[in-house]
Amino acid sequence: MPIDDLKKQLDAIDLKARTKSFGLRILKLVDALLATPQGRAVANRIIRSGTSVGANYRAACRARSRAEFIAKIGVVEEEANETAFWLELIIESGLLKKEMVRPLLVEAGELVAIMAASRKSGIANRQSAIR
Repeated sequence: MPIDDLKKQLDAIDLKARTKSFGLRILKLVDALLATPQGRAVANRIIRSGTSVGANYRAACRARSRAEFIAKIGVVEEEANETAFWLELIIESGLLKKEMVRPLLVEAGELVAIMAASRKSGIANRQSAIR
């Protein structure tokens, strides 16, 4: 196996673990939200988007084509970005203290950046393969 292929596999394993950990951390954060109408509404939305990051990343890793990978990694990027929105809303509304939420917000931003770069790389590689 070429070294580049091995590196890609290891990176995918690391990101699978990282996105799963992100989802687990989101679930723990939701436990801290108060059972108010606002807390429940945000909790439902952030659970969906935050746990979707890892699930959709796994699906992207099993894509059958470059086009399918690009589409699926785009969904991961969107879900991570939506989660960042809900985290910002939690902070700005005062539902939880900023110090509690900030590490997850940073992680969400990093995941968005990683997935955006991966999607752009997939697009560039698809176009170079066509030529």
